[in-house]
Amino acid sequence: MTIQKFQQQIEDIYYTRDAARGVPLTFTWFVEEVGELAKEIRKQPQDMVRLREEFADVFAWLSTLASLLGVSLEDAAEIYADGCPKCKATPCDC
Repeated sequence: MTIQKFQQQIEDIYYTRDAARGVPLTFTWFVEEVGELAKEIRKQPQDMVRLREEFADVFAWLSTLASLLGVSLEDAAEIYADGCPKCKATPCDC
């Protein structure tokens, strides 16, 4: 699945609800999901199923925020297409 298709899928599933909630509260949910990801990362041993789920949740909430703000994540990702946005090197030389 491309980033664009993922973002569209998340819009199809959640956009109406997320738009009604608004950007500030949706951002709060996003931050909560990042916190849940952090908890899973800290666990030893890591549960790879739960870790995968938390990464998916964070990506979904990020996609929702981007959509609400009119940002294409695929376009945003292009900033890194040539390497580091500042020095253009891969790996970064900054």
